[in-house]
This record gives sequence, C-alpha cells and structure tokens, in this order.
Amino acid sequence: MARVDWYVEGAKLGNCNCDPSCPCQFEGLPTHGGCEGIEVARIDRGHFGETRLDGLCFALFYRWPGPIFEGGGEMQAVIDDRANEAQRRALHTILHGGETKEAGTHWWVFHAMSQTVHEALYRPIDFSIDVDGRTASARIPELLEASGRPIRNAFDGKPHRIRIDLPSGIEFEIAEIGNASTELGGAIPLSLADSYGQFNRFNLSGEGIVRRRSA
Repeated sequence: MARVDWYVEGAKLGNCNCDPSCPCQFEGLPTHGGCEGIEVARIDRGHFGETRLDGLCFALFYRWPGPIFEGGGEMQAVIDDRANEAQRRALHTILHGGETKEAGTHWWVFHAMSQTVHEALYRPIDFSIDVDGRTASARIPELLEASGRPIRNAFDGKPHRIRIDLPSGIEFEIAEIGNASTELGGAIPLSLADSYGQFNRFNLSGEGIVRRRSA
C-alpha cells in the first residue's frame, strides 16, 4: 500500500544532556550514559496528503537509559493546539514515525526505540528561533521552558560558531551548535543547563531528508 505523501520544512531547537559536542552525532556514546532531551520546532511549509501544516509548532520530549539504539526509552509529543483535527492526526502520525519508510527520519527511530509512548498533548506553543544566530526560546505553559544561545569564546566572550555537517544523516544536513537549557515537567521531567544545543533547518518527508545540496 502506498504511503501518504507528506513533507515538512522549518526550523528547530534541540537540547539534550550531552556536552556541547554531543558524541552521539559522531557515533559515540552519550556523555552521561543515557540520552534525554527535547526538540521544539516550527513548520514553515508542509503538508500531509491534502492537509496543510504551515505555521504549526510541535515539541518532542524523550529519555533513554542508555544509547538510543539500545531502546527501552520513552517519548511524548506535544502538538500545537491551533491545529484542527486533520492537522492533529497528521502531526501525530509524522512524529510517531507513521507513513515513513523504515529508519527514514529520526522521528521513526525515536518511536521505534521507545518502550513507552506517552499520550500526545495539545497545548499552546510559544516558539522563536534564529538558526544562524544560535538563539531560541520555547514555552509551553505549565510544562516547558527552554532557551538556546551561542557558545562564548573563553578569551574574549564573543560568540563561537561551530556546525555539524551530516551529508547522510536522517535528521538534518547542517546544524548550528550552541548551548541550551530546559526545564520540563509532566511525564518526562527534565532539567538541563548549558548543555548541547542544536539549531537547524529541516526538510523531511516520508522518504527521509529532502536534500538541498550535494554531499
């Protein structure tokens, strides 16, 4: 059976408990043994079949006791409460790896590696991001407060710019790296301070990354 055609592009903040040079991106083990973190994103343009997704936001919270590939984790999605019923169903499907080829996106992997999938929430999401400037702010009332900022040069305090380039990745092609902090309540409580911050644009479909450049 053919999959539903879907595509989303936009900008995202990620924050996990690893050091700013997150070894998971280099096929290493998480800094502290396990992996826990968040992502908050805005869809600038997207669709799921005939359902438009432009302008909607979402968040994902996750935790694994060890490396993600060992599984046994938990995850929860939060979907913009402005979404109508069709948009809610569409985002719920995408964020839980549905209508996606095997291991085609990191959302597919996160879901497959989660033993517990908490019920999705529908909440107002206040989110702003400047990917190139490595700044972001996210708030979900009574649930999440997160922010991101550039790493500062130890000698002169100026913003330090570094990027991760993954030509064959499943989440992004290029991500700007900074520091981020998170306070999260709910089913997966989390407190992070100046740990790995990821600022990236995304272009994803059910087939994986829609690549904008050659490797």
